[in-house]
Amino acid sequence: MDILEAKELVIRAGKELLKAGIIVRTWGNISCRISDTQFVITPSGLAYEDLTPDQIVIVNIADCSYDGDIKPSSEKGIHAEAYRLRPEVNFVIHTHQMQASVIGALGFDINYVAEKSAKIVGNDVPLASYGLPGTGKLRAGVVAAIQRTDSKAVLMAHHGALCMGKDYDEAHKVAEELEVICEDCLKRKYNDITGKVAETVSEIADYIGDVMASAKLNSIAKVDPCNSERDGSVFNITAVNGNGEISRIDIKTGDLVAGDSYPNSAELHRAIYKKRADVNYITHNTSPEVMAISNKCKVMKPLLDDFAQLVGVTVKHACYNPNNTLKSAKKVVKALKGRNGVLLDGNGALCVAGSEYDATAIDMVMEKGCKTQVGADLFGTAKPINPIETRLMRFIYLKKYSKKAAK
Repeated sequence: MDILEAKELVIRAGKELLKAGIIVRTWGNISCRISDTQFVITPSGLAYEDLTPDQIVIVNIADCSYDGDIKPSSEKGIHAEAYRLRPEVNFVIHTHQMQASVIGALGFDINYVAEKSAKIVGNDVPLASYGLPGTGKLRAGVVAAIQRTDSKAVLMAHHGALCMGKDYDEAHKVAEELEVICEDCLKRKYNDITGKVAETVSEIADYIGDVMASAKLNSIAKVDPCNSERDGSVFNITAVNGNGEISRIDIKTGDLVAGDSYPNSAELHRAIYKKRADVNYITHNTSPEVMAISNKCKVMKPLLDDFAQLVGVTVKHACYNPNNTLKSAKKVVKALKGRNGVLLDGNGALCVAGSEYDATAIDMVMEKGCKTQVGADLFGTAKPINPIETRLMRFIYLKKYSKKAAK
């Protein structure tokens, strides 16, 4: 394929995959073969929406070498292996897509694929063994998985998925169908355990939330879910499921500056802004998956790379009592130390960040991480990522990638 044509296709694919929700932010990577010896790939850490052809990097399949000052994706090696091992493959998408990430953390291949899905992806989906992002160990795991199947998709343990096709259209269809396959895997396990049919994954989360619920829940007060943003010496707070009414509250005094309501979570938000100068945005996630894990009232250990990177090496839990705001807010703030998320016992999770862009991403990864934990509790097969590796990923992300993504 012509080099410029391939680069433009990769850029178009990035925008379309973002719109479809298969990739988000700068996560994942996309490549297109241009010859028997080379492919073009997205650069490291740059947003898909703004990419230009001169930012798409030409990489040699044999040794992953490249020319120029722009670094290709750190996962260029797994793309090179896909092209080396599969001569018929001309387009590769590496994703952190939701359902595939959930199943990929559970420790097994998918050995049953419905006939309709099998026509698109293959009769099974292998799991590549875990390795830190961008490492030879990760690459070796993907190679082994590709070699033992003819599937067009590979699950990557604790990481995401690799989807391959003869062209972009096929690779895109593989990525979409992989979500169907993985969701079906969760639903079949739920049916095996309960004898019931789940219409959505949220029903499975509700089940896990009930089964795993802490006895403490009976005495825990409900917290008003609100999102907020710092605005100088005040913060603006609004109910997550409200009518959009905004209340402005003084961070130092707690006085209501504007608006008619004072949510019972306002003092919690205020305590966070007072203690964390780096925090300008707070979101409160109460999705069924997040609620299910918050009902356990336990520390959460990362099952996914991006969770360790964006949210924290662990996510602690704390009980916020709207009737005892000062003491309980301090406990939540303490649980947030060095982290960007905290589980509120029986009340979902708070996600904090310096920018709205980062807060949205952290909120999304928190939900994905909790959905993965739901799958782990359902199957009982998952093991958290090694704590040393989670600390390393968190450190590298905070020092390098988060700054690059913010530019």
